[in-house]
Amino acid sequence: MEEILRNARKERTGKVVSNKMNKSITVAVERKVKHAKYGKFIHKTTKLMAHDENQECGIGDTVRVMETRPLSKLKRWRLVEVIEKAK
Repeated sequence: MEEILRNARKERTGKVVSNKMNKSITVAVERKVKHAKYGKFIHKTTKLMAHDENQECGIGDTVRVMETRPLSKLKRWRLVEVIEKAK
C-alpha cells in the first residue's frame, strides 16, 4: 500500500531557469491552456522551486521534478533526474 502512495506523486518536466541558490533550482514548466472565449491555445509558464541535493543542474537543463513534502517556505518539489544537459 505504501508503494502505491509514493508513485502517486505528481511529476513535471521543465527547464532550469536559475541555479544561483545553494542546493535549490528554479524550474519553468510550460503548459498549453485553451482560451475560454477564443479557443486559441496559450502557453502558460509556472516556476517551481526544487531541491537539488548534489547541485548537478545548470541553467538550460531539461529536468524532471517530483512533488514532495515542504522542504522550505517555497520548495515543494525535488529533482528526480536530468533529462538533457544544456548545450
